[in-house]
Amino acid sequence: MVDTTVAHVGKNLSDAMRILGDGQRGMEEKTEGSIFSRTSIPGPLQEAGQDVATILHLIHSLIHEEEEGEDKPNPHRMQNVGEQGHMALLGHSLAAYVSVLDRERLRKLTTRILSDTTLWLCRLFRYENGSAYFHEDDREGLVNVCRLVINACYDDYASEGYAVLSSKQPVIYQSASSRPGLGQHLCNQLGLPLSSLCTVPCNTLFGSQHQMDIALLDKLIKEDVESGKFPLLLIANAGTHLAGHTDKLGRLRDLCDQYKMWLHVEGINLATLVLGEASSAVMAATRSDSMTLTPGPWLGLPAVTAVTLYRHEDPALSLAAGLTSSQPVEKLRALPLWLSLQYLGHSGIIQKIRHATMLSQQLLQNLKSVSSIKTSDVLAMEITLIDALTMVEDELHSPVVLLKYSQEITAASSSGSVDAYCAGEKEVLDAINRWLGKQLAQMVPASGVDVVELEDEGTCVRFSPLLTAADLGTQPEDVDNLVKKLLELVPLMTSTMSSRQDFKEETHQRSPYLRYVEELSWPGLGAVRYEPQVEGIDDIRRTKEIKKINAELLKQLQELDTDIIFSTGPEFAKEEDCIFISMVADDIDVSELMETILTLGRDIEENGRLLENMTEVVRKGIREAELELLKANDEKLMEEGMLRQLPLVGSVLNWFSPVQTSIKGRTFSLAAGSLDSTEVTYSTKAQSGRPPLKDSSTSSLERLQGQKLFRRSGAGSDSLSESSSIGQAEGSTSIHSPSLSVPEVDSACQCIPEEIQDSSQQKQHGQVEDKAFLEERKLEGQEGQPS
Repeated sequence: MVDTTVAHVGKNLSDAMRILGDGQRGMEEKTEGSIFSRTSIPGPLQEAGQDVATILHLIHSLIHEEEEGEDKPNPHRMQNVGEQGHMALLGHSLAAYVSVLDRERLRKLTTRILSDTTLWLCRLFRYENGSAYFHEDDREGLVNVCRLVINACYDDYASEGYAVLSSKQPVIYQSASSRPGLGQHLCNQLGLPLSSLCTVPCNTLFGSQHQMDIALLDKLIKEDVESGKFPLLLIANAGTHLAGHTDKLGRLRDLCDQYKMWLHVEGINLATLVLGEASSAVMAATRSDSMTLTPGPWLGLPAVTAVTLYRHEDPALSLAAGLTSSQPVEKLRALPLWLSLQYLGHSGIIQKIRHATMLSQQLLQNLKSVSSIKTSDVLAMEITLIDALTMVEDELHSPVVLLKYSQEITAASSSGSVDAYCAGEKEVLDAINRWLGKQLAQMVPASGVDVVELEDEGTCVRFSPLLTAADLGTQPEDVDNLVKKLLELVPLMTSTMSSRQDFKEETHQRSPYLRYVEELSWPGLGAVRYEPQVEGIDDIRRTKEIKKINAELLKQLQELDTDIIFSTGPEFAKEEDCIFISMVADDIDVSELMETILTLGRDIEENGRLLENMTEVVRKGIREAELELLKANDEKLMEEGMLRQLPLVGSVLNWFSPVQTSIKGRTFSLAAGSLDSTEVTYSTKAQSGRPPLKDSSTSSLERLQGQKLFRRSGAGSDSLSESSSIGQAEGSTSIHSPSLSVPEVDSACQCIPEEIQDSSQQKQHGQVEDKAFLEERKLEGQEGQPS
């Protein structure tokens, strides 16, 4: 019979996984969970205890708190916890339950679990007569192995400690392709100086560019021995952390035997040891003194420890180094892996590893027919696919596939300079490949591709199904979809790279209005800035003017009907106030694009000057109106006399003898910027000098319905005709955009009445000034074109 507590633990775990994984809760659950709407704010412990369901709903709210209110899909990839994942999680729950057993029963149980797991792993990975150490940090096993080797090589280390190391300083050798910070971590944990760490470069002249230089390693070891140092341990790679390259483990094993060094191997390619057809390069890892395995990501097991397999005959030294423990509770670390391995079985484990390697081979075979894509199938080989196919193959491909976009120099530009293109080619290609990796990861999230930076190759897109396929559930159709999306993006990248030099030259031709901005890290056509030609202003005002014009220019470009994306560029761009142009298709007319940018920029600049001039005209007109009103008031006083200014006497005089004034009204013309008499206006009953504003020029951006801008003639069904191309900026053709048009403005928009009835000079002055001020505010709120 099954222990009721064990069955209850399994049931609670299933219920918890169901609640945490169910994003669509019922109305009752939503009502209960509403009290946790602000779960990120800590609060006091509640007086009454909460039931399990309420606590699990709280955990669910905390997990998905950032996703609330977001319309876009969650960019974070969630691990696909399958049945084997449930077994691993159950192991953690059972470990807590088993730890409460009495000491004798706990000792027997943990011994059985540890011995079973060690035996299974040694047989799976062909590591005979090995012991296993289970650890949370994947570097902890190597640290304890180093302690074991120090205890074995220095007899008095247990009694005298680090004092015995001063006579012969131990040296740890690692490859330049090892994980960043691994050697420093070892020295910190062991209390060794950084001088005890020796980094061996990879091959630079002969052999692979990513394998440890064995000849140089031999030379370094001899120099250390002659200087009185002690070669302690060598860290080799069976699949580097970035690209999956494997060192020549057979030759390294012979070198370690020669100098009596400890050989430790780690890497993703160790997973292929479970396959019957493992390559000879990886098979040499079974002769190492120790190896670190990470079965969790390989098999899709969450929260499973890493394992270090090692061979040593002295259990006392292993205990002193921390590789074994007398505490039964620490041996329970193997329980989740023990349960998961039994659930999968031998065939299930092999099937998962084989599935990952088949996915990488499928992608590699599909990429062999694609030009302008450089792939690296890394198991001591490289495959370059540019025009001619050159392959150096081994017995088995690595489960890591690297690919990067590449393009020959001759295709850089049909009219541009090759030397200018090559100047920043590597940095531009790195930016393009970073963009490619992000696009593929968004389009095919189940593929698990990411971007890596290599010292020699630069930026590459990595497909490593051993690290992602089990978690994401990657299938062959996902690989086909990945290749399909890649084929769709290659022409876009090719056309963009081919047009970059043309874009630069077209920008230089329109100098000084347009300035080319060199931004090699931008994955697109390039960056440009419109610079107004204004003289007599300081640098601060000029900077503000550039920022204002380019902001409005970017806004108008984004409103155009085109497939090109205009933006402000990356967050940490070198230059500010620039317009960054995205990827472009091969039928884009770069000359027309630049002419449009120039014309729009000049229109914005001229309209801005028009508003400034019109504002100055209005201010000048107000001052002239004040003087005219003062003069008209004085003339009125002279004609009417002083008696008519008295309230009671003036009314009587005006009744018996009405005065015939000769004072005429005034009208302020915005077009002419002057004050004129209203005599003609009142005599003809019509305002004079008001020509209607009509845009008789043909807009250069007019297109038929469904057509896009900047297409070359004959490029497609939506391409432009020659009659609608953009004219020169110096010509009479102008850009007509909805954001530039304003209602018609009357040339005679303000009139001063013919009869001035007010006796107060201040009131007359205020009326005209208020009307002119309102007109000024109206013009400042709109962008008009010159009449």
